[in-house]
Amino acid sequence: MFRTALRNVLAHKARLLMTVLAVMLGVAFVSGTLVFTNTISDAFQNSSAKGFDHVDVAVTPEYQDSEGNQVGKSAELTDALLDKSAKAPGAAGAIGVVTGFTAIADKDGKLIGDGFQSQGGNYWGDKDPRYPLKSGSAPQGKNEIAIDSETARRAGYEVGDTLRLSVDGPVLTPKITGIFTTDDGNVAAGGSLALFDTPTAQQLFGKTGTYDEIDVQAKPGVTQAALKSALDKALPKDLVETTTGKTLADDQAEQIASGMSGMRQGLLVFAGISLFVGTFIIANTFTMLVAQRTKELALLRAVGASRRQVTRSVLIEAFVVGTVAGVTGLVAGIGIGAGLRSLMGTLGATVPDGPLVITPGTIGSALAVGIVITMLAAWLPGRRAAKIPPVAAMSSLHAQATTKSLVLRNTLGALISAAGVATVLAATTMNGSDGQAPMGLGAVLLIIGVFILTPLLSRPLIAAAAPVLRIFGVSGKLARQNSVRNPRRTAATASALMIGLTLITGMTVMAGSLQNGIDKMATAAIRADYVVSMANGNQLSPDVEKELQRVDGVTDISSLNNAISRIDGETEFLTGVNGAAIGKLTDLKVDDGSFTVGGTKVVVDADTAESKGWKAGSDFTAHFEDGEAQRLTVAGVYEGNELIRGILLDNAVVTPHQEDNLAMQIMVKTSDGASDATKDKLEKALGANPAIKVQDKKDLSNEIAQMFTLILNMVYGLLAMAVIVAVLGVINTLAMSVFERSQEIGMLRAIGLDRKGIKRMVRLESLVISLFGGVLGIGLGVFFGWAAGELLGTQMATYELVLPWGRMALFLLLAATVGVLAALWPARRAARLNMLTAIKSE
Repeated sequence: MFRTALRNVLAHKARLLMTVLAVMLGVAFVSGTLVFTNTISDAFQNSSAKGFDHVDVAVTPEYQDSEGNQVGKSAELTDALLDKSAKAPGAAGAIGVVTGFTAIADKDGKLIGDGFQSQGGNYWGDKDPRYPLKSGSAPQGKNEIAIDSETARRAGYEVGDTLRLSVDGPVLTPKITGIFTTDDGNVAAGGSLALFDTPTAQQLFGKTGTYDEIDVQAKPGVTQAALKSALDKALPKDLVETTTGKTLADDQAEQIASGMSGMRQGLLVFAGISLFVGTFIIANTFTMLVAQRTKELALLRAVGASRRQVTRSVLIEAFVVGTVAGVTGLVAGIGIGAGLRSLMGTLGATVPDGPLVITPGTIGSALAVGIVITMLAAWLPGRRAAKIPPVAAMSSLHAQATTKSLVLRNTLGALISAAGVATVLAATTMNGSDGQAPMGLGAVLLIIGVFILTPLLSRPLIAAAAPVLRIFGVSGKLARQNSVRNPRRTAATASALMIGLTLITGMTVMAGSLQNGIDKMATAAIRADYVVSMANGNQLSPDVEKELQRVDGVTDISSLNNAISRIDGETEFLTGVNGAAIGKLTDLKVDDGSFTVGGTKVVVDADTAESKGWKAGSDFTAHFEDGEAQRLTVAGVYEGNELIRGILLDNAVVTPHQEDNLAMQIMVKTSDGASDATKDKLEKALGANPAIKVQDKKDLSNEIAQMFTLILNMVYGLLAMAVIVAVLGVINTLAMSVFERSQEIGMLRAIGLDRKGIKRMVRLESLVISLFGGVLGIGLGVFFGWAAGELLGTQMATYELVLPWGRMALFLLLAATVGVLAALWPARRAARLNMLTAIKSE
């Protein structure tokens, strides 16, 4: 039977090729998705990673809060503490670390790293062990700088070049004296790192004579724990705290894992979808394949083969096909994953750079799908075929599915679909993250249920196309009959496209509705024409507001300054604003009292007011970071949002208690309103600084929706792969269908249907099946988009369902295009069949 199985595999080369192709598609879809998602996930994870190879113990400032009712300041790490650390028992040396935001412009004046950290620091001495020089020399003085090798490569900089950069506002033009290598994950992921000599870094980052951290290295044979203990004894406990490098690495790994959990869950969903699609493509292919070979298997039974031997021969064939297709599918999937990674950039998505990630899990999953799923998919139809009596099989009495099996299938599909709909509807009534898991479960159940019901649904939906198909005469009529004659084959052909369009339609509905809600929120909350902020979210120098005030046409301006305070024993953030202008720059709905900011009067968002039990007229005491206290009165309670929330008070009240009067952002209103010319004028006033963003309302809403847009771009990338899989899947199924119906096609040719008619019949059949899958996919996608929107709506008051009719029409057109393209080769093959040979075929 083993030799018979191998001969069967090699005897039907066309069938073998189509089967291998179907399995390869499933494997490629799974492995391509896993490579893509692992690469994206790893790149984001690396963007937050920092090496601790040169850190045995880190000394950091301790925050002082001795009285318990004031917010403390961080202690300063001075040269004296650095010297004590270096001389502690067991210490081999110590490095003072200074860091801060440093925006480097490329040769076109644009920020390098676009969306990722642009960091700056200090190069320690003449040879810093943390940053081995690749070329050039260490920076000396304020007009010299060293940059990392990745930034130099991306921007085309070399030693001796002059570049433009910004630290806290003003643009500097130092000369590159050195290019170094680093294990900083942010650099590997697309960020940049610039190094100054230590005095220059301290001056630029406002740390004159002090450090952000002291990294201490241990002598050979001294453990990190022993060095930490020695430092704890040598350094004042009330000023600093010590942490081992291992603890820092472990904490960082935990923080990265926590920060990445949401994205990982989303990417795992995509991987699960790909696994599901790949599995059913393979299962359906083998179901059709074994059905086509029933007579052949029956003949083996007739000449003495047992049921087990027949089943075993099918499994051996499945193993050979699965192994070959699994390996080739893995290779194809790696190529697809790499292509999708490149496609992300062309779609405008900001993602970090990083290597292609191929994990053992990806290889194992690909081979498991290729071999295990293929054998499982072949086992059930093989076992079913082996049970059919040989005489019945050879006379094709088995061909039609029994009424009992159809009723069982339709009942099971209806029950699973109903359970899915009920679970999704129940999830929409929940709040926030509580409804995510039930909604995911409901979506899976509904997709499985609809997939099971697809043969039943195909008849009425395809019948609806009958009036249009009649236009094409006999070819159209035959195409409709062929589409509904074998519902399971139609379902297998349409399902891959259905799932792909379900995913993309649902995400597009959610994205459009979310973007609309954010736009409404920005429009409703802000009257300012522009919001100015740092590219990395850091604070702005007071000089920025002064420069903007001098610009002709600026009518109202207010900085938003964050200040830490303690209220009722709890740490609270205050936002200092220009009390006279803030009402003209914002348009926040007031629920209680009036929107009055000035003197000791403040306004509070509704959530904070509720948690504190405040209302208009309530008084409270705020303890500022310098230890002073101020009695404040709530003038009004407003509805906060993602743009503006918290306690707003006049800058005149909070600024005297701050050491640095730094703004998180600055709102600007101009006499001419928002326009490209006005925006250009403001950017030029700030020296075309790559570190500073000037954004209008549309820019703000796009930035808030950036992560969702990134995920949507990922989905579009996955859709590109799903469409390729769908096209090849439809080609494969139609080709197998043409092969199966060779005798029928030969008869049609013999009774007068010409080659053009045969081509038209196959093309129309493909078009109808693809549109059937497209309609189902778009319908399910709209339902899931609505349901997910109901869940999001609990957290965003301005959320409102928006149906992207134009894009849905485009998706339907895409489905039709898939049908037309997929039919080209099968239609040509059918038309070229020799009618006499086809009539004689079995």
